[in-house]
Amino acid sequence: MPPSEDLESRGAKNRGGSYTSSSVIEDSETQWTSWLVPMFVVANVAVFVVAMYINNCPKENSRVQGKCVAGFLGRFSFQPLKENPLFGPSSKTLEKLGALEWKKVVSKHQGWRLVTCIWLHAGIIHLLVNMLSLVLIGIRLEQQFGFVRIGVIYLLSGFGGSVLSSLFIQNSISVGASGALFGLLGAMLSELITNWSMYTNRAAALLTLLVIVAVNLTVGILPRVNNFAHIGGFVTGFFLGFILMPRPQFGWIEGRNLPADVRVKSKYKAYQYVCWLVSLVLLIAGFTVGLVMLYKGKNGSEHCHWCHYLSCVPTSSWKCDETQF
Repeated sequence: MPPSEDLESRGAKNRGGSYTSSSVIEDSETQWTSWLVPMFVVANVAVFVVAMYINNCPKENSRVQGKCVAGFLGRFSFQPLKENPLFGPSSKTLEKLGALEWKKVVSKHQGWRLVTCIWLHAGIIHLLVNMLSLVLIGIRLEQQFGFVRIGVIYLLSGFGGSVLSSLFIQNSISVGASGALFGLLGAMLSELITNWSMYTNRAAALLTLLVIVAVNLTVGILPRVNNFAHIGGFVTGFFLGFILMPRPQFGWIEGRNLPADVRVKSKYKAYQYVCWLVSLVLLIAGFTVGLVMLYKGKNGSEHCHWCHYLSCVPTSSWKCDETQF
């Protein structure tokens, strides 16, 4: 039997330099078929079609902002670009269908908006960008870790993004799956950290992922982009990655085939157990504090006077109190 170092070395080679490469896990041939992420894509597209049908621009538009865009689509035509430059429905329609709005969540106890808002999109451009990102990131992760773990990360990250958005964005509505998508990015980062010994070119993989996250968060300071959803989703997904994505040691995998009287390695390394426990505590504490503050009607900006700049930097050219996505 080859030493465990050789087995780990062979596993590292299979990993390659990419943070999305496959690895030797409990069964080296195991790879799940991705079906949940495609279903998420279909669901988001279907919800957008329903939103456009209900919006019915030709009937509801007062033409104060201009004519409906792509009028040949009939009731599926888009709102005037002055009102919605992303080619989508009106804010009124989004609000009716479950967009995140602080007053309705707190005053009217419509907590379901914390979930429904992640299935709505402000326009077809918004939808296409998010769904392309979901396909590129989510399918590969689902193939590696299965639909249960990726589904939990996606939904809880979207919820975490909604909670943080509600604490800081209280004068406009918010929609979009961006928080859930950033949760997948956060999980990729923690997966890289917790399974650090299984990677080659670790520094390059880490730097690449950090650059991707930094660029997206920087774009988040533009108007209409809800960076608080990005940050809340990313942090949630980061903690969930430590909880749901640790890889067993190669020595443990090989040791399962040894005689019962032979001592084998622990399934996980000590630092993986520590990361798991710390992440679980911080995640529970974060959700608890966030929800308590939300339902007490607290404004996060009162406790952090500069935090609003994380989502939008107002200038003479744009305002920051419009629909967020």
